[in-house]
Amino acid sequence: MITFDLIKTLSKSFPGTEVSTSYGTPAIKVGKKLVLRMHQKEDAIVMLLNTVEEQQELLDRDPMAFYITDHYVGYPAVLVRPTVDESSFRDLMEKSWRRVARKSDLTEYENP
Repeated sequence: MITFDLIKTLSKSFPGTEVSTSYGTPAIKVGKKLVLRMHQKEDAIVMLLNTVEEQQELLDRDPMAFYITDHYVGYPAVLVRPTVDESSFRDLMEKSWRRVARKSDLTEYENP
């Protein structure tokens, strides 16, 4: 089960991340750029993506773990159910982090 406590723990492995808020919900950001946040109504995590195509790939691959509401149609984000396995979540979190990470954060991550 993916909880925000687990998300905070996972985020420590990605340089430059910080716990913040977005739309009044707990969030992970790099600087002021959003990586992910808890959804304000759904029991889900809003994960920012690189493209709408990536969104569609996730929806096609595992509709039990990933979904969207009408609000996210045409927007590069996906809702992640907290029942997704931790490894898949971490991989997706890394992709979302890389989307907004600074060069120095990427260098630190890739050359510990």
